[in-house]
Amino acid sequence: MESAALLRQQIIASLMAQQPDNIADAAMDLWEKLADEIFSIVGEAGFDSLYERSVHLAHPTFPWLPPCPSPPQAHHRFAELRARLADQTPAQARAANSLLLTSFTDILASLIGEQLTSSILRSAWGNLASATSDKESDNE
Repeated sequence: MESAALLRQQIIASLMAQQPDNIADAAMDLWEKLADEIFSIVGEAGFDSLYERSVHLAHPTFPWLPPCPSPPQAHHRFAELRARLADQTPAQARAANSLLLTSFTDILASLIGEQLTSSILRSAWGNLASATSDKESDNE
């Protein structure tokens, strides 16, 4: 199980490194794709709960992260996160978003299992998630 979490961290780090100068846009792309996949499984309210918990867990490390709006506005769900990430150095923004995504996917995996979480990441994030998830299968 620990190796699966490490592989998810590697996936996230690789995806965040693909756009080193535009972290806020890269982050929004990842969150929007992930949200689309999660909505079909647990709905918007379920996604919002997972996202809120992830922000809560990351907030002590990155106190500048935005609090989650109650209720979140679907059209602007990530607007505040985007603005806050854009205000940070690329390294800080990358670290904060990586922690948020890692927390989110760890929570998700604990709720629905590693296999379904890997499938969701492959659907949301494409080939890189597939390649890394395939390594996970080979290691089991």
